[in-house]
Amino acid sequence: KPAKRLSADSTNSHEGAVAGEISALEEAFRKFAVHGETRATGKEMHGKNWSKLCKDCHVIDGKNVTTTDVDIVFSKIKGKSCRTITFDQFKEALQELAKKRFKGKSEEEAVQEMYKLIEGKGPVISGVTKTVSSPTVSRLTDTSKFTGSHKERFDASGKGKGRAGREDLVDNSGYVSGYKHAGTYDQKLQGNK
Repeated sequence: KPAKRLSADSTNSHEGAVAGEISALEEAFRKFAVHGETRATGKEMHGKNWSKLCKDCHVIDGKNVTTTDVDIVFSKIKGKSCRTITFDQFKEALQELAKKRFKGKSEEEAVQEMYKLIEGKGPVISGVTKTVSSPTVSRLTDTSKFTGSHKERFDASGKGKGRAGREDLVDNSGYVSGYKHAGTYDQKLQGNK
């Protein structure tokens, strides 16, 4: 199967190169189609990415078009057994939503307005976790201020010692464990000669 997919993709991309530049609408479609998908080619879009496109490009206004409307249109446009839509189906879905979003305008004007909302846009990456630099967090993570048994878990540079800092490791070398004069037997023999 992967070999077939590669050959199909290569012929499609060749046709696209012959046809010329892609439109701003198709470029936006491709950007959203590959967003968050590792194996996406940009030719088909999942429902999750369709919803993201509608939210990020303000197709959903909360009054005329809601998230439910967007999901219903996606389900209606895609095939029965499919989980994705193509670019042609995408345009068809936008026509469906344009009727609801721009009620006072003609169908053609509404579709053009809808295209203007989406053209040239890409996925908005928001809510990315940032490091917090509050005094409380910095006080709790400053190893130089640790005392007692917690202080022994870190070396002088503040780097953790690992298991050696958490547990008392017993020295089991020699006949008696923890013998202070280990390794001095040979020196005693040399001193007696």
